[in-house]
Amino acid sequence: MTVLVLAGTSDARRLTAALAGRGIAAIASLAGAVRQPGPLAVPTRVGGFGGAGPFADYLREAGIRAVVDATHPFAAAITPRTVAVCRDLAIPCLRLERPPWVPGPGDNWTEIREEAEALHFIRPGQTVFLATGRQTLGRFAGLADMQVYCRQIDPPDTPFPFAQGGFVIGRPPFPVAEEEALFRRLGVDWLVVKNAGGGESRTKLDAARALGLPVLMLRRPEPPACAKVETVEAALHWVLSQGAPA
Repeated sequence: MTVLVLAGTSDARRLTAALAGRGIAAIASLAGAVRQPGPLAVPTRVGGFGGAGPFADYLREAGIRAVVDATHPFAAAITPRTVAVCRDLAIPCLRLERPPWVPGPGDNWTEIREEAEALHFIRPGQTVFLATGRQTLGRFAGLADMQVYCRQIDPPDTPFPFAQGGFVIGRPPFPVAEEEALFRRLGVDWLVVKNAGGGESRTKLDAARALGLPVLMLRRPEPPACAKVETVEAALHWVLSQGAPA
């Protein structure tokens, strides 16, 4: 059997390495949002499928017998489409999604449902650090009177959309000490993040706690009904249960 892993997360990277280590035939798919993604342990295709129909065609033509969706928890379009297409083709489908972050002692988090709500908390003239990626930057248009910084992996190919602030270019991981130094240097008043979960990307939250910074936490979208696990080990066990060689 051949397994398709919809990748783009560190969990997907670990899963493809585990599949390759066991000799399980697998293909990884990356949406292409990052210009120079790190190599994965299995053959990899880059670029979107072009909709549900072309995705279904690909699954048939590639002989895919199981799909693991290990995309970002905020891949709101990919996951529902994957579940629907796999259901129509009777292909087993699994969602690998790490647990969300939860606040601990010393954290000052406010949960919001959508980006526009940030305007209700951040005052004009304050400095905002958006660790939410460039793809949703336009949803923060209400912050035009603030100093806004947005972190992204690749250098920008469009002008910064706010009059004050700019892009901060960097590729994770980001050590806590470096995050603290960055927030101090920029004079950050608010940190805005998506609740992606995971230990590697939590350092910005640890830095905010250390500096006493308030955090606006974007709630995850509601996932469609499908089989779901939270760890790479559980995902590997599921793949083996579908008939992959042990």
